[in-house]
Amino acid sequence: MDADPSAGKAKARFCAQDDAFVALVDGAFADAASRSGPHLLCREGCAQCCIGVFAIGPADALRLKQGLAALQQEDPARAIRVQQRAAASWSRLVAQFPGNAACGLLHTDSAGEPAAEFADFGNDEPCPVLDPEHGRCELYASRPQTCRLFGPPVETPEGYGVCELCFHHATGAEIAEAAIVAPSAEISGALDLTAMAAGEPAGPTIVAFVLKS
Repeated sequence: MDADPSAGKAKARFCAQDDAFVALVDGAFADAASRSGPHLLCREGCAQCCIGVFAIGPADALRLKQGLAALQQEDPARAIRVQQRAAASWSRLVAQFPGNAACGLLHTDSAGEPAAEFADFGNDEPCPVLDPEHGRCELYASRPQTCRLFGPPVETPEGYGVCELCFHHATGAEIAEAAIVAPSAEISGALDLTAMAAGEPAGPTIVAFVLKS
């Protein structure tokens, strides 16, 4: 039971808001996947997108913790393996962590995004949630927003970001037609605020830090 009643109420609000958020994002992915046709090659066991450290926000962190807690009830042995991989990953990353290693928060720029040095950090590090034997995500239902959007083209100021394994023979028009529509910053930000009210630190962190203990 939460010592702080307000935090407990915030967690309840988070669960309700997050269910709606996940449905929104997963619906956007399903729609984009249907428009991608044969160009989208995502499948279980294809884990290239699970290599390399990426930033997650407070909502992603809380969702992962809740997913791990559920896994501890359903399959304690698998949950222990996830935590062991997270601890091992953190031990490899901590010396070069571009942030405050004590609290796990990344340094950020004026816009609140991870600072420039994060771009070259941990690019060859597998996600600790990845089961190395079967190539699948152990917390798939609780995965971060970045993971939920990856695969279809994503529009960026520089053009469309596309998985290097997909859309090899697609035309520019086909790529644009298949683009996924990400949730607005306002929606994502509101969910992060609820997660912070529930006790999550305000700022970006990484998966290994969140799940290491």
